Amino acid sequence: MPQQTVPFTVEGRGTGVAQQLTVVGAHAHTFASDTYPAFGGADAAPSPLSYTLGALTSCNQISAQLVAKDLGVRLGEFRISARGDFDPSVFVGGADGNANFDAVTVTGSVETDADDDTFATLVSELERRCPVTQLFKRSGLRYTSTWTALPLAADAA
Repeated sequence: MPQQTVPFTVEGRGTGVAQQLTVVGAHAHTFASDTYPAFGGADAAPSPLSYTLGALTSCNQISAQLVAKDLGVRLGEFRISARGDFDPSVFVGGADGNANFDAVTVTGSVETDADDDTFATLVSELERRCPVTQLFKRSGLRYTSTWTALPLAADAA
């Protein structure tokens, strides 16, 4: 069976450190990026590093939905926080080393009807199957996550 791929394309255009980006496809989406003044920007839009952390939280939620469907459990509201610890000495000053985050920490909670064992499987599988989580984990940084199961709200039941 041939491997199936889905192409994702983003095109950017800008000057200085600010950029307007377009997600190419049937439903083109546009967004902007900039950076903090310390990195030469005006902080007029999220930085690329903030977008990467947002991509991580969003991809975790999408992955959890796919896994929950496979496990036969229901999910309600998510609360996810991603923190990246970043040493700018390579990025800004050109020091030797790795320009990656040093560490990324994800803290999440989700309303669910999953029992403890099924929830542990849900978390393990969402992290294994999430492309953005895998990008972070395989980059060599310190990646930690803590997930909490909350009771499913009555209106989601």
